[in-house]
Amino acid sequence: MRREDIKNIIESVMFAYSEPITIDELNNIVNEELSRKEIELMLNSLIEEYKENNRGIQIIRLENKYQMTTNKDYAEYIQKVLEPKKKKSLSQATLETLTIIAYKQPVTKVEIEEIRGVKCDRAVQVLLENELIVEAGRLERIGKPIIYKTTNEFLKLLNIETIEDLPELEENEENK
Repeated sequence: MRREDIKNIIESVMFAYSEPITIDELNNIVNEELSRKEIELMLNSLIEEYKENNRGIQIIRLENKYQMTTNKDYAEYIQKVLEPKKKKSLSQATLETLTIIAYKQPVTKVEIEEIRGVKCDRAVQVLLENELIVEAGRLERIGKPIIYKTTNEFLKLLNIETIEDLPELEENEENK
């Protein structure tokens, strides 16, 4: 199969799938014996083509996955077509909880509550509903507490590629 055909297949799959997808998953779909590097080069080529032509869609990287999305420059037009989602803004307590999860992940509710000094049940529920965090498993200890981590939705919201792109935390004078 020609490389250009494979690149077109990758583009079609990403458009139809609409969720983040890994290079290995794409390679399995095209069923070719290509290296990860070859698939990555094709993805980077598509990314550049969309950028050069200021297209209405783009491909973004989220950690080790890629996703086709609309170009944010045209968001106002998309909003006219789609029924607006009424997401509540996050409260200060919820934002504090999200920050703790982002920097300490994976983390349990008890650990969050120890840092904040107050219960966080409602904040965690709101973050789960807004798909900014997910349950990442359970710890192998008494009670098997749930551990939480941030999602790709969180990365998209902050417009960062990986959690390592978060800014460094400044130490509080009291904690020195």
